[in-house]
Amino acid sequence: MLTSLTSFATIGLKSERITVETAVSPGEGHFFIVGLGDAAVQESKQRVKMAIRSSGYRIPTGRILTVNLAPADLKKVGPRYDLAIALGILLSLDLITIESSQLESIAFLGELALDGTLRHVSGVLSASIACEHLGIKTLVVPAIDAPEAALVPGVRVIAATSLSDLLHILRGEKEPPLIEASACSPKNIGEEGIDFCDIRGQQQAKRVMEIAAAGGHNVLLSGVPGSGKTLLARAFRGILPPLSREESLEVTQIYSVANLLPKDTPLLSRRPFRLVHHTASGVSIVGGGQIPGPGEISLAHRGVLFLDELAEFPTQVLEVLRQPLEDRSITITRAQGSVTFPADFIMVAAMNPPSMIPGGKHRIERRISPPLLDRIDLRIDVKAVPMEDLRRLPQAQTTTAQIAARVRDARARQAKRFKGLPIHTNKEMNVRQIDRLCPLDTPCETLLSQAVDLLGLSARGYHRTIKVARTIADLEGDDAISAPHIAEALQYRQSIAMQE
Repeated sequence: MLTSLTSFATIGLKSERITVETAVSPGEGHFFIVGLGDAAVQESKQRVKMAIRSSGYRIPTGRILTVNLAPADLKKVGPRYDLAIALGILLSLDLITIESSQLESIAFLGELALDGTLRHVSGVLSASIACEHLGIKTLVVPAIDAPEAALVPGVRVIAATSLSDLLHILRGEKEPPLIEASACSPKNIGEEGIDFCDIRGQQQAKRVMEIAAAGGHNVLLSGVPGSGKTLLARAFRGILPPLSREESLEVTQIYSVANLLPKDTPLLSRRPFRLVHHTASGVSIVGGGQIPGPGEISLAHRGVLFLDELAEFPTQVLEVLRQPLEDRSITITRAQGSVTFPADFIMVAAMNPPSMIPGGKHRIERRISPPLLDRIDLRIDVKAVPMEDLRRLPQAQTTTAQIAARVRDARARQAKRFKGLPIHTNKEMNVRQIDRLCPLDTPCETLLSQAVDLLGLSARGYHRTIKVARTIADLEGDDAISAPHIAEALQYRQSIAMQE
């Protein structure tokens, strides 16, 4: 008997439909799995056979079991097909009877333990989204993954604890424990952020972080050790607006595919904060591997990527950031094909001043290329904190909540401005949108012309300065960009690398 069941393979952030075909023929008891499966797929033979036995069934001797994972030219990775393979074998051997029409609109995901229980698999949210697009009404997943699968409305989720548990459900002997999407509430993860009122002094640096949060701009902090650069970066996430439902699903999908989703958190609602050490490789930052997976820039999607000790990163590692900073996505090409991961993040970088780095400004110029530096909108020297600021009580400092409120107001102005457009923040505007949405008066044009001559602004720097000025105007509640807004934006484009 030939059976055909549906499962899914994860390709980038998307799930590709996999047809699990099972056939039985007379022979010497061999078990074959074909269809370009990796070692984990091939090892499922032992898991499946023991799980079937533990569930109370016996595979007759003198049978050849053949499982085909179609399409055959697509690489299959991991143990996610165990459940579909086991169910296909039981059906093909007539050990169980389930109407074929019932199985046509069901997809199966799950790793089997030797005792027949179902274990967690990655990429469940992507599979649930694929079910919705393909019109597959029901998705069977391990019970631990059910809340994640139920995030997609319109897909009926069956949470199975084991192979035998699922068989009871499919035969109508047990009522399935349905998981409703409304029962899945967002949860915050990670440690509580640092409040800006705990960072003494550094008023100008705090102003820069506020502008960055309001418009989604990249930041470079240069200052002596102990001046508060890392504290500023860690506190930065706290002033960013909460993730929308759509953004939460995007971030959750990335972490699910990367197998980094916490077990008790089906939906991530807090913006990511990824701290990258200077020993990190280019592949770990942008993603890749034999089977391409998301890197740090994708794990920081809709959040913050913090690069500490920027001047210590190898040049070739920093250079891989140039394209994602511009396009807000990364495409990884391998022999099997290309996958694209989102990478819309705010980069916050920190380094010691040139005078404290061996080789000084020459080392910085070698490590941080002008094209990369040109993509950093806000650059600020973080000075040592004066004693009077260190002794100042937290009550006298601006809090994270106060800054976050101003950022939300500025983002609301942008949302109104960009209504009907596929962008949300000022940093996302292209040249045509800048020309239409950011008109400049004569004083602004004059100031920018002088900056092009005196500071050597590139075309990119010119347009990025306007975008920062637009954000400053939003924070001030002004409808039009004025010369003071341009002047402040230009102040933050001074090249730290050239200072001693």
